This record gives sequence, structure tokens and C-alpha cells, in this order.
Amino acid sequence: MSPKPKSLLGKFLLWRAKHISQDRFVLMLSILVGFITGLVAVILKNTTHFIQELVRSDYLDQYFNLYYFAFPLIGIILTVIVKRIINKPISEGIPSTLYAISRRSGFLQVYKTYAYLITSALTVGFGGSVGLEGPTVGTGSAIGSNLGRMMHLNFRQRILLMGCATAGAIASIFNAPIAAIIFTIEIFSLDLTLASLVPLLLASVSGAVTSIFIQGNDYLFHYKSLAAFEISDLPLYALMGVLTALVSVYFTKVYFYFDELFTKIKSTWQKVLIGGLSLGLLIWLVPPLYGEGYELINTLLNGEVISIVNQSILYDWFSGPYIVVALLLGLVFLKIFASVFTFGAGGVGGIFAPSLFVGAALGFAFAYLVNQSGLSTISTTNFSLVGMAGLMAGVLHAPLTAIFMIAEITAGYDLFIPLMTVSAISYLVTRSILPHSIYTMQLAKRGDLLTHNKDQAILTLLSIATVVEKDFKKVKPEFTLGQLVKVVSRSKRNLFPVIDEEGVLVGVLTLDDFRTIMFDHSLYENTYVSELMSPPPAVVDVKEDMSSVMKKFQSSGAWNLPVTENGNYLGFVSKSKLFSVYRRKLMEFS
Repeated sequence: MSPKPKSLLGKFLLWRAKHISQDRFVLMLSILVGFITGLVAVILKNTTHFIQELVRSDYLDQYFNLYYFAFPLIGIILTVIVKRIINKPISEGIPSTLYAISRRSGFLQVYKTYAYLITSALTVGFGGSVGLEGPTVGTGSAIGSNLGRMMHLNFRQRILLMGCATAGAIASIFNAPIAAIIFTIEIFSLDLTLASLVPLLLASVSGAVTSIFIQGNDYLFHYKSLAAFEISDLPLYALMGVLTALVSVYFTKVYFYFDELFTKIKSTWQKVLIGGLSLGLLIWLVPPLYGEGYELINTLLNGEVISIVNQSILYDWFSGPYIVVALLLGLVFLKIFASVFTFGAGGVGGIFAPSLFVGAALGFAFAYLVNQSGLSTISTTNFSLVGMAGLMAGVLHAPLTAIFMIAEITAGYDLFIPLMTVSAISYLVTRSILPHSIYTMQLAKRGDLLTHNKDQAILTLLSIATVVEKDFKKVKPEFTLGQLVKVVSRSKRNLFPVIDEEGVLVGVLTLDDFRTIMFDHSLYENTYVSELMSPPPAVVDVKEDMSSVMKKFQSSGAWNLPVTENGNYLGFVSKSKLFSVYRRKLMEFS
């Protein structure tokens, strides 16, 4: 008879196992996770806005331009200090979550349940030019992961709970529960089955209701009116799709270029100074780059572009429509610089808001230019909205999310055809140039990316280190046939790695290679392993991704391949072991 658990959690889990089915329990947890992540989103948003209001107090307003320069740097310094106190890596929330799913069995460290909250509030509150969506998703996913571990859920259920946390967070931030579910499925590559869809629905609704209960039923973006969709404007929307795609490529390439540049700088405080001062200078010259930028988006949606121009230092020198276009294009091309300087300096945030910002500015600039040219008269509001969708589809590689997100957060369902047109074109063009999104590019390069291709996803979840077999008897190239026969008599295998004095694999030997002579005693002293061995058909590195390993099996036709680590022999990986582990993981995954 097994002993009864003494802890309260243990007693609860025992009671749960007896009275509540696993599937029903997961549904209950999905509601709880949606509520918690909704609460997290509200807390993070309100804390950030409180810091911003403090910065923008009447006392400081008289020095506001100066503080536009100073405060982002102060926020980044505070963020870096908090990072030092926590003393653990705090990377971007969504890529970190994707990595945890593919390489850590869905386990996220406990400190991530609060680290993103504190650091992103300081970064964005003081003017860092990034968003809060990534940190909210990272926090929610960490909560979902640790709750799943605490409740002894399996891998599939743990991943589902992390997806529920993401859906709850996005639904709470944008008051867009449908888009939140689609975002989770597109970005996290979750299977759309009834078993996964219902928990996502419950979590999304729970997150949205939590936000509405605390803050009211309000949308993030507001505008006065939408123009009716005209079929004659379709070519312009198609052109908008191409433009958003090109800007998405620019956005992503600049992001990774500066990411690599800042990675090469070893000193933390050198990064803070270079990135922080560059960010402060940019925001001082172009104040709309300050913070997330949702205020600017609302200004553009309502056509109040003059109020944006008035904030710029350029207003003292120029006036007229040309300065409007110049400033708007400046916002399009400089926002990503402001974002990468924030990240490079050590700030914490997300890329979601900057992509919306750039899309709105690009859409407005395009419509404004068309109207000024006299070629046509089109709605700047409409094109600002579809511009946001186009950038989301291109930068995030999430076209369905883009369509439903913009439709939901603006209640602009009349724009479905333009939204679909721009999102589809932007996604297809961007994907043809950059096969992976800004979230997944680095993961894909390392072979750590899960996709909607189930075979590929299972291979990604597998690790060579977990399937290496090491019970092979090693022989040396200078061994005689007599010594080799003695090794064979003690081996349960018919495959023998040939290793030199430094532990490097120099060849392989199978029983078939010397079966016909192994009982010929006249050859025992003058026949050597170096004469009998063959070069391996292919060699696998222990850090190699499983897709590459499968290609080596296919091209070599071998049943076993040697595995090395830093050039030294480690063991063998076999097809039979690989297929056995694959089948087990497939059952777990499905």
C-alpha cells in the first residue's frame, strides 16, 4: 500500500485523480491560466502607464524635450540593474517560450514568472521603444509551464497550458479573443484539434473578461470613421501589400544586423551607453518614437497628423505637406532603429507593438502621398489599418492573426477584403525572401524550431544526446586480429568503433569485415585492425539537429552512424533506436 501524501498539494492531486478526469482538469486549468495571464497583462500595462504618467508630470513637462533624451537611458540602466540582481538570462518572451517547447520539454524557469514583468515595465515606462506583448506572453507561458509541472501534467498538456497562457495574454491586451487563439496556433504551431481548441477558447475568453472587468470594454485603437471598401481601390491595396512586405524584410534584416552587432560587444555597460544614448538621441529628434507608440497610431487613425509634426524639432524649420511625408517615412524607417537600440542596450520588451507602429505610419504615408498626388482620394484610416496588418503578416509571419487582430481591435470588419489582400500579399512576398519570421529565424538556424509539419516537429523535439548508444567495444587501429577476436568474444554487438590514442574515431569495423578469417590462427599476429577497418559512411555531431541526421541515414544507407563530440568518439545512433524514440514522442505529442 503506497503511503498517503503529507503536503496539501499532494492531497489535492490525489483527490483530483479520484474525482476529476484529466481532460476536465485541463479545461479548469485553462480558465485559471487565462484569468492569471489577464491579470498579469492588466498589471503590466497599468504599471507601465503609471511610470509614464510620472515621467510626464506637470513638473517635468517644462523640461520634456530634455527628458525625452534622458529617461529612456535611465529606464535601461534600471532594467540592467534588475537583471544583475536576478542574475539569470532574460531574453525575448516569445522566442524564449518557443525554445522551451522545442528543447526543454515545455519547462520555463520560475524566475521568468516575474522577471519579464519588472524589467519590461521599467524599459517601456521610461520610454524604451518596444512593446509589452512579448513580456506578457513570456510571463504567462512561465506561469502556465510551472502550473503544469506542479499539477503533474504531461508534455502535451503542459504545452497546451502555455498556449492557453499566450491566448489569455493577447486577448487581455488587445481585447481580441479570436485573434489571440489564431496567434497562438500560428506562432506556437499547435495542432488545431477539439482537444486543444476548447481550452484555448476558455483561456482566451477568461483573459479578455478579466481585462474588461478591471478596465472596461474598450478597444486599444480608436478612430472616427471608416471609408467603405471600393473595388476600384483594390490595386492600391495590392500595392500596399507589396510595400509592407518590403518594409517587413527591411525591419527584420535591420533587427538581426544590430542584434549581431550588439552581441559582439562584451561589456554590459558599453552596450547600455551606446544603445541608450543612441535611443535617447533618436527620441529627442523624433518624439513619437517614445514608448510603445499606440498614441501615435490612434493619432494617425484619426488623421491628426499635424499634431505629430508639431512635436518634431523639424517643425521649426519646415512646413507643408513635404515635412509630413518626410516625418512619416522617418517614423517608418527609424522605429526599428529605436527598437533595436532598446534591445541592444539591455532593455526588455516585444517586437509586436513596433511592427504595428511601422505599419500604421507606412499606411498613412502611402494614402497621404496618393491623395496629395491627385491620382485618387483614399482613406488614410483604412490604409493605416491595413498597413498594420501587412507588417504583422510580414514581420511575424502570421497573416491570419493580422487579419483578425486588426478587425477585432478596431471593430473594422468592413475591411475584411482589404485586410486579407494586404496580409496575404505581404506574407507571400516576405516568405519568399525570408523563410522564417523575426521570432523564429534564430531558432530555425539552430534547428530548434517547431512547425505545423508534425514529422518535422517530432524530429525537432528529439535530441541526439538522448538516443546515443555507448555499449560498443572500442578497438585501436594497431590491434592485431588475435586481440580483436578477444574483444569480439566479450561484445554483444557486431559493430566496433576504431579509436586512436586521442579518442578520435578513425574508422569502423563490422563482424562481416573479418568473419571469414577470424578463426585462421595463422593471421592472428600479422593482420591488423587498420587493414580491416573502413571509413564511417557518415559521422554525426552530438549537437546536430535530427533532420540532418535523418538525411545522413538516407544518403549513406547505414543502419548505425557514429556520434562524436568535439571531434571525439561518443557512441552510435541507430535507426531502430531512433524510430522507437520517434514513435514514443509522437504518441506523447499527439
